[in-house]
Order: sequence, then structure tokens, then C-alpha cells
Amino acid sequence: MLILQIVIKQWDKSQRTEAHEKLRANIPDNYALTFPPAVYVFNQQCVIDQHGDDIQGTRVKYAMDANGAILFDRFHVNLADNVLAYRGAKADKPPQTIGSLHNQWIQYRYNCRYSIFESDRYYWLYEAVTLNAIYLDQFNKNVFLNTEPAIVYKDFNALDTLKQP
Repeated sequence: MLILQIVIKQWDKSQRTEAHEKLRANIPDNYALTFPPAVYVFNQQCVIDQHGDDIQGTRVKYAMDANGAILFDRFHVNLADNVLAYRGAKADKPPQTIGSLHNQWIQYRYNCRYSIFESDRYYWLYEAVTLNAIYLDQFNKNVFLNTEPAIVYKDFNALDTLKQP
């Protein structure tokens, strides 16, 4: 079973003070898996557990392609070999293999920003996103709490100027 846990921290320009940064820093980047908020999807082949902010609703979209790979946000997981790949925010680059999810978890952190049009105004919405992903033969609700990730990848330097659909 593939388990995807996504933690999203969102803020706008007015929330860039040291006090706001401390508040965001105190938000965990991994949780126990509980239903809800976790849900089974794709004929119960996958658990999705999303936490944190989602100012606009439905922030992360999930789909399964014709080859059986699960696509979400900037990633895809091939269910045949349980390998996580980073597609990036721009479609002009080939996916970058991050690693195997079989009985080990990977944590991927990244920042992005994009413009939002609301109430006749545009503003920047900033995000810090953490993905925790693993493929387990047997479900374990505490997998992200009781073990350390095999791989931690941080991509905090590249801010995207456009949100991808």
C-alpha cells in the first residue's frame, strides 16, 4: 500500500514576520495516520493524508495515469516498482528519480510561491510543502513517527513563480 502524507504551510506577505516564522516552525512535518483526515484512493491501493493549510481548497490533486502511475503535485510514483520521481513545477524537464519507497520512507521538502487573485486584488501566496511517502506491505499508522526517513531531500532554494494546474 502506497502512503502519501502531505503537510502544507501557506502564508502571504503580511505573515513573514519572525513571530509568524516561529509559528510555522512549530507545525510538525509528520503525523500519525488517522482516518479522517487520511483517505483511501485508487481502489484502496493508496492512502492520502493531507495536513496543514489549504487556503483555496483542493490544493493537491491526485490522478492515476494509463500506466498505473500515481501523479500528484510535482511527483509520480510507479506502482510497479514503487519508485518516487520528482516531475518539478515545469513540464519541460524529465522526472528525476528520488528513490524506492518499498519499506522505507522518503521526505521531500520544497517551497513555492504563486499569485492569487482574490477580492479584485493579486497577492503572493507562499508555501512550504513536506511530502512523506512510503510503500508498505502492512499498514502502520505510526510509520512516520517511529522511524526516520531513508532519504531527506530539501529543495528550498527554487521558488516557482507560477502554480501548475
